[in-house]
Amino acid sequence: MVRLLVCAGEPALGANRRRVQLADLQQLIRAIPDFPIPGILFRDITPLIKDPAGFQATIDLFVERFKQHRIDVVVGVEARGYILAAPLAYELGVGFVPVRKPGKLPGSKVTEEYALEYGTNSLEVHDDAVGRGKRVLVVDDVLATGGTAAATGRLIERLGAEVVEFAFLIELEALGGRKALGGHPVTAFIRY
Repeated sequence: MVRLLVCAGEPALGANRRRVQLADLQQLIRAIPDFPIPGILFRDITPLIKDPAGFQATIDLFVERFKQHRIDVVVGVEARGYILAAPLAYELGVGFVPVRKPGKLPGSKVTEEYALEYGTNSLEVHDDAVGRGKRVLVVDDVLATGGTAAATGRLIERLGAEVVEFAFLIELEALGGRKALGGHPVTAFIRY
């Protein structure tokens, strides 16, 4: 299904934005077989984000979806989640918090382990990154098995904040990642 994205938006977002369809964005996402290990089909968003109209339309898509939500903080998951989450937070006028892989944050932090479709890893966030009761939107580029997103959600909840929704540019439906997100609302704009 192809839906029309209206990217004209508010004048502050740029008067020269054009209408872009999801199919146009999907064409800018390349599939790379056997990366990072054999058997994985990696969905690479780098061609999309290097395309000015595609990148603007992608961020506008997130902004349109969440501008009426009461969000206090946008959390981005390392590393491609930052590319989407930081400009979204800016456009929404809220803070941005990075969730990082181990050893990247200098301060006191909390850690959560998770399973990938090809191994295990862990994520960290500063223990003062999100205040109690804050409403958080978690953003990443791809929802696969849901392990990374679920671990991020657990980190946020351990800090006493509320995960309002999980948002992804891409969802790999066959991997069933939504099931790992504990019934939280999930937005995914492009589904494979």
